[in-house]
Amino acid sequence: MVAPLCTCHAASRAAVGSGDDSLDSLSSRVHRCPLTPSLSPRKRTTSQSKTEPPLLRTNKRTIYTAGRPPWYNVTGTTFKEAFVIGLCGGSASGKTTVANKIIEALDVPWVVLLSMDSFYKVLNKEEQELAAKNEYNFDHPDAFDFELLVTVLRKLKKGKSIKVPVYDFTSHCRRKEWKTVYGANVVIFEGILAFANKELLKLLDMKVFVDTDSDIRLIRRLKRDISQRGRDISGIIKQYNKFVKPAFEQYIEPTVQVADIVVPRGGENFVALDLIVQHVHSQLEKLLCISEYVFVFNRSALASAHQGQPLPKTLSVMESTPQVRGMHTIIRNKETNRDEFIFYSKRLMRLLIEHALSFLPLKPVSVETPQGGIYDGKRLSGKRITGVSILRAGETMEQALMAVCKDIRLGKILIQTNHDTGEPELHYLRLPKDISEDYVILMDSTVSTGAAALMAVRVLLDHDVAEDKIFLLSLLMAEMGVHSVAYAFPKVRIITTAVDKEVNDQFHIIPGIGNFGDRYFGTDAPSDWCESDEGMDF
Repeated sequence: MVAPLCTCHAASRAAVGSGDDSLDSLSSRVHRCPLTPSLSPRKRTTSQSKTEPPLLRTNKRTIYTAGRPPWYNVTGTTFKEAFVIGLCGGSASGKTTVANKIIEALDVPWVVLLSMDSFYKVLNKEEQELAAKNEYNFDHPDAFDFELLVTVLRKLKKGKSIKVPVYDFTSHCRRKEWKTVYGANVVIFEGILAFANKELLKLLDMKVFVDTDSDIRLIRRLKRDISQRGRDISGIIKQYNKFVKPAFEQYIEPTVQVADIVVPRGGENFVALDLIVQHVHSQLEKLLCISEYVFVFNRSALASAHQGQPLPKTLSVMESTPQVRGMHTIIRNKETNRDEFIFYSKRLMRLLIEHALSFLPLKPVSVETPQGGIYDGKRLSGKRITGVSILRAGETMEQALMAVCKDIRLGKILIQTNHDTGEPELHYLRLPKDISEDYVILMDSTVSTGAAALMAVRVLLDHDVAEDKIFLLSLLMAEMGVHSVAYAFPKVRIITTAVDKEVNDQFHIIPGIGNFGDRYFGTDAPSDWCESDEGMDF
């Protein structure tokens, strides 16, 4: 526990008159008291659980909110759980301002800001009518879906991807589209009742209470609801006196007792913010056991982890027939022109896809032939097949898959290396809906270290695809990449046309095939090109 920064709370605050008695004075205060920029209210009409980068763009750097890469170490598992900071305080107390200042000061590359506003319950017709008349209590614990909130935060703390509802304050309902959020180094969870649930408290590593004078909170609420939500001042004050103020005194203010740190004056209290940042830094050092909280991707660790080991049983290499070996001779030859390279690569891809389909589970089925006879055959036992390509070179395999599997659904993943940290980062993701029910064919042209493949598999697992339903297909793989994937994900089926033994100091496959993407698309390879894990280095 961290000693509270302020043990003496404002026991008495300026009383706010009821309804019409205070209307004129409060209205005039709204116009005479412009808010300090650092304390400006949130300009939004929907709940805020950020998923699109950037969350903050500072003078020095951009802080992303899509979460850290869902790939962590050689075994494909997380190092440690995310560090979760809970921010509690009354309505318009400055919780989001404090959250943004903490994020900026922390200088941690992957952060998620989760707002309790996203988890208001769906209102029925009667409740909708009450809300329209400012007669519904949005500040009572019963207004929130704590069951969903606890489930989401628990998964987020473990580094899993989650879907967050988006609440529309103008229509008082959830939008149809939910936001996908990935795990992060740090998760900041803010809400008026962030400390009101026992299960929620268990998930918080640090609890911060933002203590702001009630008059200031009311003025901010007035400005926000009038300018952003189209509400009239009398209705706002009526709702405040009937619901907001009593709820704060009954449910919110008492939870200050469980706070590790109390921050008077919100975002203006730089001493308190510095204390919070220092504490989080120290805790991250203990939890992650690495400096500067960067999850460095260590290719050397992958290279040495499985030397001398036999190839895994989950690997299937196509028979090296004279035809297959002849096509490999052509595409491996550096003198082969682009047209021939594309033609014979496509032929190999088609054979590889056909070979991979033989590993899908089939169930017996009988059909009647046109002649009236019965034929005992086979049919896919699962619901459907989805193809997912690792951009960019994995995309070249999509045509072969579509030629073999009619009406197949496709997804795409773009993974690149951060050259400052050496860490693989997820930059783009598009997956079909309900992919968790499918058999997934994951495609990349070549795999050397297995870094991109590892992260791509981790993404699929985060979307609840079963590990034994994932099939990794590649024209050429290095033994190191095969071992890395098989060790991290022993149930993933690995299928290729050939496996080369060596990877050089630059992690290029030897003898290899060159930079497949550049040879296929006719682009020039950069000086630091990486022939394998095509999405990793462009």
